[in-house]
Amino acid sequence: MIAGSRGRTSSILLACLLAGVVLYFDCEGILTLFVQQSNYTGILRMSWDSYLDNLIAQSKDSGGTAHVDRCCIIGMDGGAKWTTDGHANAFKLEGTEGADIAKCFKTKDFGKFMASGVMAEATKYQFLREEEGKTVYAKKKEQGAITMQASKTAIVIGHCPEGGQQGNTNKAVGVIAEYLESLNM
Repeated sequence: MIAGSRGRTSSILLACLLAGVVLYFDCEGILTLFVQQSNYTGILRMSWDSYLDNLIAQSKDSGGTAHVDRCCIIGMDGGAKWTTDGHANAFKLEGTEGADIAKCFKTKDFGKFMASGVMAEATKYQFLREEEGKTVYAKKKEQGAITMQASKTAIVIGHCPEGGQQGNTNKAVGVIAEYLESLNM
């Protein structure tokens, strides 16, 4: 096993040499498999989309109703998307929204959210509160609410549909963010 860095504190490189396969894992959201075998040489890519399915499952109440309808994970450094917009339940940040959210979390300065709201999916959500510089709650009447929680290198974002229970969204986002934190991510 080889471990290293690409010069950024948010990047982690793990490489395993097993049967001609090299795994490259970058905290910007892509796991790349470099495969070199006698009859095939190529690159396969995998994103963090399975974490979205897990987040939605974590939001279910005792009756089986999910209280997260859309979600995403972005990097703390610059707001790069870790999950893809191609996922059926992707929360699709537009333009500089990811970078703006990441900047507020990285600096722990939420003044922009307090003054101007939280822009996400071209919708302005009213800032409700932040907790411990790690979690932000926002809502938009008739649009639902969002919960954002940071780990060391990522921000997990979950959208609760109007009429849903944001407490379940908060719990689900927290589970994923804390799991990433436990991995030192």
